[in-house]
Amino acid sequence: MTPHSLALTLTILLATTNTPATPLSGIDHSHFDPQTRIQDDLFGAVNGHWLLTAQIPADQSSFGASDQLRDLSEQRSKALIKQAIQRADPSPDEQKIGDLYRSFMDEEALERQGLRPLLADLRQIAAIDNRAALTRYLGEQQSMKLNLPLTLSLAADARQPQTNLLQASQSGLGLPSRESYLQTDAAAVALRSAYLRYLKTLFTLAGCTDGLARAQRVMALETRLAQAQWSVQDNRSVQKTYNKMTLAALQRQTPGLQWDRLLRAARLSSALELNLRQPDYFRQLALLLQHAALADWREYLSARLLHAYAPYLSRSWTQAHFAYYQALSGAQSLRPRWKRGVGLVESGMGEALGKLYVARYFSPAAKASIDSLVAHLFSAFRQRLDSLEWMSPETRAQARAKLDNYRIKIAYPERWRDFSQLAIRPDDLIGNLRMLKTFYYQDMLDKLHQAPRRDEWFMTPQTVNAYYHPQLNEIVFPAALLQPPFYNPQADDAVNYGGIGAVIGHEISHGFDDQGSQYDESGQLRDWWQAADRQRFQALAARMVSQYSAFQPLPGQHLNGELTLGENIADNVGLELAWQAYQRSLGGRVAPVIDGMSGAQRFFIGFAQVRRAKVHEALLRHQLTHSPHPPARFRTNGTVMNLDAFYQAFDVKPGDGMYRPPQQRIRMW
Repeated sequence: MTPHSLALTLTILLATTNTPATPLSGIDHSHFDPQTRIQDDLFGAVNGHWLLTAQIPADQSSFGASDQLRDLSEQRSKALIKQAIQRADPSPDEQKIGDLYRSFMDEEALERQGLRPLLADLRQIAAIDNRAALTRYLGEQQSMKLNLPLTLSLAADARQPQTNLLQASQSGLGLPSRESYLQTDAAAVALRSAYLRYLKTLFTLAGCTDGLARAQRVMALETRLAQAQWSVQDNRSVQKTYNKMTLAALQRQTPGLQWDRLLRAARLSSALELNLRQPDYFRQLALLLQHAALADWREYLSARLLHAYAPYLSRSWTQAHFAYYQALSGAQSLRPRWKRGVGLVESGMGEALGKLYVARYFSPAAKASIDSLVAHLFSAFRQRLDSLEWMSPETRAQARAKLDNYRIKIAYPERWRDFSQLAIRPDDLIGNLRMLKTFYYQDMLDKLHQAPRRDEWFMTPQTVNAYYHPQLNEIVFPAALLQPPFYNPQADDAVNYGGIGAVIGHEISHGFDDQGSQYDESGQLRDWWQAADRQRFQALAARMVSQYSAFQPLPGQHLNGELTLGENIADNVGLELAWQAYQRSLGGRVAPVIDGMSGAQRFFIGFAQVRRAKVHEALLRHQLTHSPHPPARFRTNGTVMNLDAFYQAFDVKPGDGMYRPPQQRIRMW
């Protein structure tokens, strides 16, 4: 079978079966659409039948390959929690895991308590009668993570990554982002109406007779906060959001915001410097703290408190919270209580649960095979750097130094988090939430003036995801991601390189995208480029912005190529790295034909099948405005259309839907 006839119909593929002597391809043919040509729509051809028949679960807003793995991880986590509860002699961590889960699952106790656990907090807010008390409250409540107008956190100093630096970030919005308050299209207006109803319900449930009026005042104050914040595009700029200053300079920058009182209340008065992520916002926040009515602030703070705890109160509160989430995401039903209980354990004691997960579900052999695959990808990137025509030797040497200093974390941490100082009770859910928040806040305080912990993980082993951390210059791949369809040690290498290989390549590439490329090998925000090289890189990036901005996921609504630029660069470079690494892994041999497909064809089909996903339109509209990731179809098709090997694999010609002239194909690295 020729590549072209293969792609024309896929009918033969659907009819083929493996013989016992044939290696497993790792491709699920049942998802294919035989009426769609790969040359016209790779994503649709590989996933078309699945897209037509798969249903988004009622309690989810999207569904795809990653979500199926998350469901599996959730089921496994539930089993581990149940095991911890049933064990006759549980370890201290198992006892706490079981007690935390039990405290959430005891619905009758929550119904009896009603709002009582929050009454003292509401009285504290009601007692705020001057500006000093307001500032003090904002500081004291940093440990409770209530999503207040400012958030204090700790991260490696972008200019001196060997030390941690206190960060002050804009926050405090009940809607997803600034844009949600300012956009005028029908979907945005409908979302604001749903949020206003939600606020009214919160106040009504709390016993207020004027819930709507209070909700309107909260919405008005939040709108003023939103107007002061930067756009999502500006907020992803690592240069604009680095504004390190002394406390004296901070006070001059934001007159009226009592930083000394705020930091003292937050137990952070020993901090001598701070990074102000959005100076414009904090200048406006200072004015609002001085001049907005204290009554409005009290209502706003009450709404933030009630929203934060609504999912953990009685049924009427959880239903109100879900009604708002439904308007945002399109989900049709509240998640089963056991899933929400597992989610609480994941967020609160995820690493303790992860230790149990790894012992049960992840083998050392799987880790070793992934290590080998990662090594091939790094070799591929080094080879690309050496052959990159547009880059000067000086910049190339710096890029090589950065790549050679990557830290690679696979599956699980080398050092597990110590939960011995955490107290959990089986009959006090709200108390447990506060203990967890206090526990993690104290951990943050302990890291002030310290070097970043190089062995710390920011995802748990049972998380189906991965990340690159620019200031630590590291890539991290949790255990739960390293399984089919992304990675199958029993399957053909081509599909594994197209699946997990492209994911690994994606994360490696984030260190060299439009933002990550501004950090050097030590994680320092530093210009290590020759000026002409940076200009050439930016010219390529501008072409990619235009390329992706032409895609139209919904009628009249295009992708935001600037917002998605970092992910688009990582997708494109990551897939090229995976392809090159796959070629290197063959060692000069010709890949076998399996299921009538060449190795190249299996590689690209493997890439497309792990991207399969469906999403409710409500969430899709939100993603197009707020998310740095394009929808799955455009992450798939938009990426392969830049890679020459795809055209060769399927004999894609002018006139085909996937054809892009060679001069329009972009090769960033």
